[in-house]
Amino acid sequence: MAVAVLSPSSRAPPRLSGRSPNSNMMQPMRRQGRASPLLCLSAAILAAALLPGAAVADGVTPSEARLLRDEVKDMFYHAFDGYMQHAFPLDELRPLSCQGEDSLGGYALTLIDSLDTLALLGDKERFAAGVEWVGKNVRFDINKTVSVFETNIRILGGLLSAHLIASDYATGMKIESYDDQLLHLSVDLAQRLLPAFDTPTGIPFGSVNLLYGVDDDESKITSTAGGGTLTLEFGVLSRLTNNTVFEQVAKNSVRGIWARRSKLNLVGAHINVFTGEWTQKDAGIGTSIDSFYEYVLKAYLLFGDEEYLYVFQEAYKAAMHYLHHDPWYIEVNMNSGATVWPLFNSLQAFWPGLQVLAGDVDPAIRTHAAFFSVWQKYGFTPEGFNLATSTVQNGQRSYPLRPELIESTYWLFKATRDYRYLDVGRDILASLQYAAKCPCGYCHISDVETHKQDDHMESFFLAETVKYLWLLFDLAVGPDNIVENGPYKYIFSTEGHLLPATPEITLVDEHCLHFGDRGYSSGDGSSIQQSANCAQFDERRTVSSQNSLSNVLFTTRSYIKGVCPGLSHAQKLGISYHDEQDNTQNSRSHEHPDESYADQSSVQIQSSSVILISHPATSPPDEPLKTSSRAQHLENIVVTGDSEPIEVTDATGGSSEGNTEFFSEDTLSISEQIEVTAEEIASQDDHIEDSTS
Repeated sequence: MAVAVLSPSSRAPPRLSGRSPNSNMMQPMRRQGRASPLLCLSAAILAAALLPGAAVADGVTPSEARLLRDEVKDMFYHAFDGYMQHAFPLDELRPLSCQGEDSLGGYALTLIDSLDTLALLGDKERFAAGVEWVGKNVRFDINKTVSVFETNIRILGGLLSAHLIASDYATGMKIESYDDQLLHLSVDLAQRLLPAFDTPTGIPFGSVNLLYGVDDDESKITSTAGGGTLTLEFGVLSRLTNNTVFEQVAKNSVRGIWARRSKLNLVGAHINVFTGEWTQKDAGIGTSIDSFYEYVLKAYLLFGDEEYLYVFQEAYKAAMHYLHHDPWYIEVNMNSGATVWPLFNSLQAFWPGLQVLAGDVDPAIRTHAAFFSVWQKYGFTPEGFNLATSTVQNGQRSYPLRPELIESTYWLFKATRDYRYLDVGRDILASLQYAAKCPCGYCHISDVETHKQDDHMESFFLAETVKYLWLLFDLAVGPDNIVENGPYKYIFSTEGHLLPATPEITLVDEHCLHFGDRGYSSGDGSSIQQSANCAQFDERRTVSSQNSLSNVLFTTRSYIKGVCPGLSHAQKLGISYHDEQDNTQNSRSHEHPDESYADQSSVQIQSSSVILISHPATSPPDEPLKTSSRAQHLENIVVTGDSEPIEVTDATGGSSEGNTEFFSEDTLSISEQIEVTAEEIASQDDHIEDSTS
């Protein structure tokens, strides 16, 4: 079966053959006997997409990649300038009529969402002007009821990312006059979102009034993504302010959702935040659930909290078992696993990119090829594509400039360097330029078959869609941006905001036993007490005073012993110090914690701004330390163990296959204390309710 290829001169390319549109889309797919239409469609798509020479266009050359990168930059400025000229300071642009509209809270949403894209493009002048305007003019003490989810990922995430760039010389975008104005706004905004978390389950209401709190008539039903997509922004804010409240409420929300998973380790789409009852039990990786999976993995990668890793491992394993019908993903009943919805929706397209971050690249390649085939068929991905009938799902015909497929294309090219993904990027760019470009920006496509334009441009078009497309081609040219060549590795939020893996953010537990202690210590190891509202971050991860901090289960946590010295300026910039030469010196450091570590430090700086902290007792050069920890993913800090490594099982207690980590002997004494099991999470539900009500 041939796969139709979109040509710029055709608005209605031929359709893939498949079942009649009158077929029953709810009919379960058969696993035996006659092949199901879904499997036939999958086989044909993979054959067309993966066979040699099946690329959608001639290969993109490096010189062409440079031109395409510049074209994407022009695309950004066409839309950004259109917003600034015709819509600012309203939230979003209406690109057909060249007008503005307030769609979220009336605080220049598109500007805030675009700030780190300006920085990524190296536009220091406009970045600085935008940061200055936001710092002086944006206020959140307004009588507006806003979405907790959207406000968090777009506004809070945008403010934090811009703050971290504007306040740091290492980014090359430091603003001399900047005095943490965006951080102060972030704190104010997050505090106004906190009333939403005052529920028995810890899962927040979907909306909150920024002036008066939760409305009396606010719905008690929220989505899984709404409650599970807060950990990155709230966690970063806590670590920048030493206020644990934000990170803890976000973590409690994840616990509240995960504690109510089914016996199959699946979560539904909508839940009652008061009773914990699932009101929609369809499990999937797309609409209403998608970023729950994304944030438990990224929270582990950014913060190193193994509880998030455990949740991701269990949730991912269940998704691949019950939802994956290679190369597609379907929706099933969370309790029985029975198919209820053989549908591809456009939000699923983030999944191959997430699989790349998780290290599961082969299925990501196949799924991306299938998803892109839908784009090839229509020129865009509709919100819903029925896999049983191979047609656009009724009522889901639009393409609102979503970034997910482009995001996965970028990650797959970064992982494989397969130039086929540049061809994909070129085709996506051609579709956007041909069918979505309009007088003042880029328009939603209201119908992917007719390519009819709709007078709306979401802020995420500039925050994500253009950003990932530009990064794709810039990576092919030879990257020159803060993401690829900057001082840090970055985790992208679900809105595409840049969150750097700086020691200040990622190494809290390495420097302090308690959250909030860092930066305040005396030579004898005593520290100024935390404020009353600064709770210990995670009781189950506390170690006794007799134990060294290396007992925490991460390979990056073996180099600081005893006291909590805080973060020096050098450490904030990514330079860390190793203070022991052998076990004898390590023991002596416990007895004399006030001795200077700087004289004993051994720091090796690599050419790509990677810090390698080396220990004398390491594996031989020809036997590199193998680890699946976040240090391997982020690749910005590599620390070997204090003694000979031994193999331990993963947090699930099961086989360590694919997730084997090596730790020093002294980590074993605490491994059982912080090993997270499903029973432990469930048993903490009462504690979660008390802490958030």
